[in-house]
Amino acid sequence: MNKTVNQKAWFLVLPVLLLVAFSAVIPLMTVVNYSVQDTFGNNQFFWAGLDWFRDMLSSERMWDALVRQLIFSAIILAIEIPLGIFVALNMPKRGFWSSFCLVTMSLPLLIPWNVVGTIWQIFGRVDIGLLGYTLDALGIDYNYTQNTIDAWVTVIVMDVWHWTSLVALLAYAGLRSIPDAYYQAAKIDQASRWAVFRYIELPKMAGVLMIAILLRFMDSFMIYTEPFVVTGGGPGNATTFLSIDLVKMALGQFDLGPAAAFSLMYFLVILLISWVFYTVMTNLDKRDGAQ
Repeated sequence: MNKTVNQKAWFLVLPVLLLVAFSAVIPLMTVVNYSVQDTFGNNQFFWAGLDWFRDMLSSERMWDALVRQLIFSAIILAIEIPLGIFVALNMPKRGFWSSFCLVTMSLPLLIPWNVVGTIWQIFGRVDIGLLGYTLDALGIDYNYTQNTIDAWVTVIVMDVWHWTSLVALLAYAGLRSIPDAYYQAAKIDQASRWAVFRYIELPKMAGVLMIAILLRFMDSFMIYTEPFVVTGGGPGNATTFLSIDLVKMALGQFDLGPAAAFSLMYFLVILLISWVFYTVMTNLDKRDGAQ
């Protein structure tokens, strides 16, 4: 029996495609245009070819920002993924407290990024902030505006507080999808708690954990608002990540050509990493389906 194919449904997504074209494709083409041209003002442009890309690839400033970005993303993943799994494993599975924990874990995710940055900016101040005042009262020299380590610790703890909930909720969803029969079989075999986690829970959570890793890596790799509000990229350039450096170059120095080339390379790196994660997740799904 032949299946009827109706292509009229594409007209329903046409408004979305037009919106995406207006809000994403057209600005992207503008950036591409700026990346191959130079200007001296008065809306006069001169062909520059790939010069801006060569300058960015040989720029020590960009490579330093990239190293800081990769270190930050690696630290974030190393903390948030295990912590999110630990929280999910210890959350109630049913009843009132299960709903209470889910709602509580969702609250940090509802707070806008600039508000999170403002909260931690005030929270860490020695004069009026609870964290800064408490550390100062304990005799701990803490100042995120002058000390590089303090600035990094503040930004990392802020991101962990804001986004670990996402990992925990995704891991919890993966745990809830495991049939009770698996746990009953493990109980009959007298499997240890570690064995249950290693051979039942972790493999069944692999799909959602890959999504969590992808989302957290992408978000941490593109982070801008929170560290900019808290430290402004300082002290010095200690927390000047790629996005902050890009904004400083484009809006602070008004170097549109280099900034456009920088942003395109930034976009391609994110696109490449996203493709790698997608390929890995697809292979995991195929392997699970074969089993």
